[in-house]
Amino acid sequence: MKEIFKKNKAVIKFLVLFIGCYLVLAGFYKLYLFYGSSEEFYPDYITHLVSSQTSSVIEAFGYDSHISKHPNDPSMKLYVNGNYLARIIEGCNSISVLILFVSFIIAFHTKFKPTFLYLIAGSVLIYVMNVVRIALLAIGIYEYPESQEFLHDTAFPAVIYGSVFVLWLIWVKMAAGYKKKADE
Repeated sequence: MKEIFKKNKAVIKFLVLFIGCYLVLAGFYKLYLFYGSSEEFYPDYITHLVSSQTSSVIEAFGYDSHISKHPNDPSMKLYVNGNYLARIIEGCNSISVLILFVSFIIAFHTKFKPTFLYLIAGSVLIYVMNVVRIALLAIGIYEYPESQEFLHDTAFPAVIYGSVFVLWLIWVKMAAGYKKKADE
C-alpha cells in the first residue's frame, strides 16, 4: 500500500488539493448564499449583477432589455423587447463553474505569480463569457423560440464547460513548461 502511495504521489496530491479546495470554496459560497440574500440586490449580489450586466449586453446588441425581481422564487426575470424570456437563477451566475476552475488550477499549481495571474485572467474570462452566453441565449430564445431547449440544455452549457476545459488544457501545458524550466 505504501508503495502505491509513493508511486502515485503526484496524482494523490492533485486529488487532495482539488477536492479540498473545491469543498472549501463551495462551503464559503454556501455561506455567502445563506447570508448574502438582499432586498436591494435580489436574490444575491452576484446573481443580480450578472442579470444587470446581461441586460446591458443584450441592449448593446440592439435589443430592448430589462430585469425585474421574480415574485415567486429567488431569481431575476429577464425581458427582451418586452417579452419575458428567462429566469436568471443563482446557478446562472458562473460561481460554481469558477469554483471548479479555480480548484483545478490550484491543484495543478506552479510558481505563485503565474498561477495567480492565470487564476485571475481565467476567472475574468469565464465570468465575461458567461454574461455574454446568457445574453446570446436570451436573444437566441427570442429569435428562435422553437430552439429554446437545445440552446439552454445543450449548446450554451457546452460553450461554458468546453471553455473551462480548454483553459485547463492551456494551463496544464503552461504549468508543464514552468516545471520543466525549474527542473533544468
